[in-house]
Amino acid sequence: VKFNNCAGNKGVRYETNSLDFKVRADGTLYAAHHLQVPSKQLILVVTAWDPQTLGRWEAMVRFLVAEKSQHNGHKPKGRKALPGELVQQQSDTLLPWRQHQSANGLRRQKRDWVIPPINVPENSRGPFPQQLVRIRSDKDKEIHIRYSITGVGADQPPMEVFNIDPVSGRMYVTRPMDREERASYHLRAHAVDMNGNKVENPIDLYIYVIDMNDNRPEFINQVYNGSVDEGSKPGTYVMTVTANDADDGTTANGMVRYRIVTQTPQSPSQNMFTINSETGDIVTVAAGLDREKVQQYIVIVQATDMEGNLNYGLSNTATAIITVTDVNDNPPEFTTSTVRAAGWCNAEQPQKGVRTLVVITRDLSRSLMGQAGSRSWGEMGLTTTTTCTHSHFSFFQPKGLREEIQHFAAAVDYEMNRAFMLTVMVSNQAPLASGIQMSFQSTAGVTISVTDVNEAPYFPTNHKLIRLEEGVPTGTVLTTFSAVDPDRFMQQAVRYSKLSDPANWLNINATNGQITTAAVLDRESDYIKNNVYEATFLAADNGIPPASGTGTLQIYLIDINDNAPELLPKEAQICEKPNLNVINITAADADIDPNVGPFVFELPSVPSAVRKNWTITRLNGDYAQLSLRIMYLEAGVYDVPIIVTDSGNPPLYNTSVIKVKVCPCDENGDCTTIGAVAAAGLGTGAIIAILICIIILLTMVLLFVVWMKRREKERHTKQLLIDPEDDVRDNILKYDEEGGGEEDQDYDLSQLQQPETMDHVLNKTPGVRRVDERPIGAEPQYPIRPVIPHPGDIGDFINEGLRAADNDPTAPPYDSLLVFDYEGSGSTAGSVSSLNSSSSGDQDYDYLNDWGPRFKKLADMYGGGEED
Repeated sequence: VKFNNCAGNKGVRYETNSLDFKVRADGTLYAAHHLQVPSKQLILVVTAWDPQTLGRWEAMVRFLVAEKSQHNGHKPKGRKALPGELVQQQSDTLLPWRQHQSANGLRRQKRDWVIPPINVPENSRGPFPQQLVRIRSDKDKEIHIRYSITGVGADQPPMEVFNIDPVSGRMYVTRPMDREERASYHLRAHAVDMNGNKVENPIDLYIYVIDMNDNRPEFINQVYNGSVDEGSKPGTYVMTVTANDADDGTTANGMVRYRIVTQTPQSPSQNMFTINSETGDIVTVAAGLDREKVQQYIVIVQATDMEGNLNYGLSNTATAIITVTDVNDNPPEFTTSTVRAAGWCNAEQPQKGVRTLVVITRDLSRSLMGQAGSRSWGEMGLTTTTTCTHSHFSFFQPKGLREEIQHFAAAVDYEMNRAFMLTVMVSNQAPLASGIQMSFQSTAGVTISVTDVNEAPYFPTNHKLIRLEEGVPTGTVLTTFSAVDPDRFMQQAVRYSKLSDPANWLNINATNGQITTAAVLDRESDYIKNNVYEATFLAADNGIPPASGTGTLQIYLIDINDNAPELLPKEAQICEKPNLNVINITAADADIDPNVGPFVFELPSVPSAVRKNWTITRLNGDYAQLSLRIMYLEAGVYDVPIIVTDSGNPPLYNTSVIKVKVCPCDENGDCTTIGAVAAAGLGTGAIIAILICIIILLTMVLLFVVWMKRREKERHTKQLLIDPEDDVRDNILKYDEEGGGEEDQDYDLSQLQQPETMDHVLNKTPGVRRVDERPIGAEPQYPIRPVIPHPGDIGDFINEGLRAADNDPTAPPYDSLLVFDYEGSGSTAGSVSSLNSSSSGDQDYDYLNDWGPRFKKLADMYGGGEED
């Protein structure tokens, strides 16, 4: 046996599942001692394992054993009866467990037999269950034995594929097998007594499913795409098609063979291709592939199993599309050898489409190359030029077109050449394929007549640069910026105008292009970039149609000393006593060198207090120091004038004022906080601003107080629904309990229930019965409470709701019908009709008018006054 663990097989050990055989380190399998093999074939399991990684690998080894002739029909000594080959008969019985009686009467358990594999054909039609084999132990003569099997297919999924009769030991298969689903099964047979005690050691049963040809070959793809160059020699590889068969590949059932069924088109031969029957490689078998005649072949390929036997094998087909690729085997040709054309001159934009030169090429035209005269233009494409000379011609081939050069464009000058004679040559960019005996190029003569067109004027010196000093007066002539009209044979006038003048400093003469100043040119202006001012002018002719050109004028301004220096900084701070605390001053000048520093700093003589209190010390050409001359200066803000003079010719000076804040300082020379406030001082503007802020603040406080008082007044003026004296909310009133005994607690609660119908009320037990009838009518609209109520609107909302409820006849309490029981006669109480109302004295019933519409009738009866 051979084994490879990809790591050099270092330390790998071998072992078998049988004590009769051993394996050497080199994989040689040998018998450990002299033995007899009881069957025609022997199956062993060889295990290779790595002690370091603990990995284990198993392989099954099958031996075919040649039988020796047996005399008198007797079996070798000590061998149990066992058939050499398993067949599906009830007489086939396996005795895998062997026992021998020793001479001294002791029983010795010998090694277990290795059971040969059981072969079961797939797709069997039954009937099921179908007996496979019978297993029995020779101990069944002494005790009752129960047999069972375990493993995949028995008690493990798939379940109950095999079962065994526990008494007779006959093993059955219960359904058809499918080798493509599972090719083999490994079961273990067990023998136990009636108490479940093991009688024999478990034995291994190997069941192999015999393959049947029940699967067709399946191509990986239904359509295969390949390509081959035209003119390829026979035997040129094209592509490979592959089909897989799910049946056993070691048998004829899974051995696939290929063949070509049809070829379309059958030109120039019906057998242009052939296929390797075993590998599926498609190659050319005949010469004559020509893309210009046939660009694509469609080949139907058939795959058949059973080694290609069409009578017994199963077949399937796929399509192979073979594209014939182009090679450079055809030179290009012009459709005509002489061409006449007319074009016009446009020096700035070459004309396109002067003449179309059609080139016929049967190959793909991506390899064409155009030449004018003896000049090579390389790969064809549009060539742009800026002058109309006879040597500048370009070719243009539109995208997507492969069989012709679509355009021939030229840029020419009528004033230089009025006609051209060209020889155009077209050739393949790539050389022709080997073996092609043809010219690789073609020529044609082209005559071009040039027609004059109006061309735009142009400035010979575009981006013209002039230099002058700034500050020249208005009306100064700077230069003449004129253009040239290339149309020499046309009498045309050129007119000038401004196109761009950012600062509006320039004017141009419309006739001759003379440039003059319209304002003073200032180098320090924002329109100046790097001392250069730029303006653009337009020159237009009066041709048909008119044409125009532009030119740019750049003016470099030379600086003059026209800006006085400015003192920096404008504000500073110094201690009231002289110390190391000084003020560094400098100057800024808008001019450039040599009209800037070194600067001269000096104090004016008037007023005299300036030179008395202050002094200036020069540091260098650009800096100086301002400091106190006297020993003490009162804290405050002082305006110190300083005269600054530059180094221009002539020099300019400027008197600048620096605000110096004099303040008390600490021991470090820094102004103290109190001293800084004292020295700051307040001007008139600051005082006015503070007063305005105070007035605004007081006004806001006053408005807030007025608003609070008004709100309090509105809250007190709102009327409550009841008087404060009658408002018993938030009060607890406690009364004594004066009820009687249990008799007083006997209440009839049924009187509190509202009857549903009048009949129900009349049929109830004696007692007072009440029926409430809700009037039918339109219901009034109650007020809607606002989403964000105002505290003062609550009283109004309640009053409006009360007013609506008083005017609502449908609101309870309703008018009621009271039914009284008969109370009997002889009441000790007198008639209530004996009660008379006293008419003595006048009583005012006008308050009934305030009780709402329900008391309106009483108000009309008693509140009418004396006339009623």
